[in-house]
Amino acid sequence: MAMAALRREGRRIAGPLMTPHPVNPLRASLASSDLCNREHALTGVRFISTQVVRNRMKSVRNIQKITKAMKMVAASKLRAIQTRAENSRGLWQPFTALLGDIPSVDVKKNVIVTISSDKGLCGGINSTSVKISRGLHKLNSGPEKECKYVILGEKAKAQLVRDSKKDIELSMTELQKNPLNYTQVAVLADDILKNVEYDALRIVFNKFQSVVSFVPTTSTVLSPEVVEREAEAGGKLGELDSYEIEGGETKSEVLQNLAEFQFSCVMFNAVLENACSEQGARMSAMDSSSRNAGDMLDRLTLTYNRTRQASITTELIEIISGASALEG
Repeated sequence: MAMAALRREGRRIAGPLMTPHPVNPLRASLASSDLCNREHALTGVRFISTQVVRNRMKSVRNIQKITKAMKMVAASKLRAIQTRAENSRGLWQPFTALLGDIPSVDVKKNVIVTISSDKGLCGGINSTSVKISRGLHKLNSGPEKECKYVILGEKAKAQLVRDSKKDIELSMTELQKNPLNYTQVAVLADDILKNVEYDALRIVFNKFQSVVSFVPTTSTVLSPEVVEREAEAGGKLGELDSYEIEGGETKSEVLQNLAEFQFSCVMFNAVLENACSEQGARMSAMDSSSRNAGDMLDRLTLTYNRTRQASITTELIEIISGASALEG
């Protein structure tokens, strides 16, 4: 009886320590490895799986394809616009020689025409135009002066509407949805002249120089009254009185026609120059993005190889440990 009771007590104590199945050393090793990983995670050590790295590499590779395609599209558009922009420079240059371009003229009613793009991903050309426009607005504002904005392009509108909404007289977007010609720009300029009272129009745009270079530029177009006043005062416009006017038109009517024609020509050149600068800046931005994506792919490939090698080494260690446990 005593021996039977002893055996029953022994089975009761040893029961929880015994399992009905044999212990698998490999499973035990994996369990210990998982426990070790959890302990490392709790202490702040980071682990990354190869699947996560592969997904990241796939995303970066897709972005690189998109940036390369955008660079090619911008290059093709630039070639189409550059020739037209260079040819348009011959339109406004005679007016500059005749009527002058006087940015320092002091008038009461100033209108700043800011030209920007409708799309982004083109570097800082829009921010540059907005910064110059704000500087001109601050310079030409005062108790006896009035300064308004006319905005062409969505990006400049989005920035100027934040702090100068009350000063925006007119805004137009989607100008480059279709290829622009002089007739369209002339209609646009005529709408601006009909809806805005001005003494001086200050057109802010980016002048194209090369694919990687553009110059923020301001052109000034004076009203006929200011041109006549400056001509009578002498200075740069004093030579206007040396020209003879033929026909039945008066001097004021001739100056009115010249001012309107000058504004449309300057606007046409400014829109094309800004479009060239936009495509050149987009080419540079997409090229930099493609190179950055390539560098990121190199780093991710190195991380993936290291992670894969570490997992292979861990599996080999676990297999060898399991085999040694079975032999032992």
